[in-house]
Amino acid sequence: MIALLLCGSMRLNAREAVNDLTAPESRKDLETIQKSVERVLPQARAATVCIEIDEGSGTGVIVSEDGLVLTAAHVATRVNKKATVILEDGTRLKAKTLGLVADKDAAMVQILDKGTYPFVEIDRAESTRLGDWVFSLGHAGGFDKERGSVVRLGRLVRIAGATFQSDCMLIGGDSGGPLFDLSGKLVGIHSRVGQQAQVNMHVPLAEFIANWDGLINGEFIGEGPYAEKPEKGNGYLGLATNSISDGGLIVTKVGLKSPAELAGIKDGDILLKLNEVHLEKREQMQEILKNLSAGDEVTFEIKRAGKLKTITFNLGER
Repeated sequence: MIALLLCGSMRLNAREAVNDLTAPESRKDLETIQKSVERVLPQARAATVCIEIDEGSGTGVIVSEDGLVLTAAHVATRVNKKATVILEDGTRLKAKTLGLVADKDAAMVQILDKGTYPFVEIDRAESTRLGDWVFSLGHAGGFDKERGSVVRLGRLVRIAGATFQSDCMLIGGDSGGPLFDLSGKLVGIHSRVGQQAQVNMHVPLAEFIANWDGLINGEFIGEGPYAEKPEKGNGYLGLATNSISDGGLIVTKVGLKSPAELAGIKDGDILLKLNEVHLEKREQMQEILKNLSAGDEVTFEIKRAGKLKTITFNLGER
């Protein structure tokens, strides 16, 4: 996968001299900026995706042919979570979150549907400088096929440690989206949207590169404030069971508006498996739940009126 990231699908160009000017000095300078963006924008937009998780949405960008996506930690929210990635043409793909860096607002998502996806080159050389012209993309307000991702042009106005600040205009829904230089290299990921539309913070690609292996391996790195570390054992099902002689657990009570009830589990259902583990005693289910957290996905195989049924849902919080 790393090898794929070293050879992007965009044609990279030498640094434009207009980056070093305090302001454009001629029409030619303005045309240079315009032509640079026009040249790389189609590929950048093709790789920019909307990410839907639970009831919210954000933006991300594909950085490998097999569908590795970079986004913000506060968009991903947690590791190993179901997500939907929406391509520019509206195609909806199954995905899951990988690792995240909670104190830097960096995260990865992997598209699960097999395919070959458009992707962009990342800036591994840390070539970005203060004052550089950049452009941002994002699915502001959520996915809109007719509008597509929104492009905004600006400059880097501040570089401070693990943060880039630009004067690109961003709003809600842009979070996790890409920031490109004029050659089309990915230099940052949108993090915090300021109270003023032109004041916005981005995570430099160096933060992703420094934590690459942990992100790929699904690790929860760092301590807040962009994601809360799951607490094992605080997941809530909302049902009571008894063991039965021929195997499985019979549901004796389902809590009102509990995760189990909302998922469709009913009194009298027989729980045969939890996450592929055969259930014979209540203690087995309790042992599995000890290692899960609120928000984790669980899958039950149940028997109802002699018929088998599979129910998947997320745990609530105690």
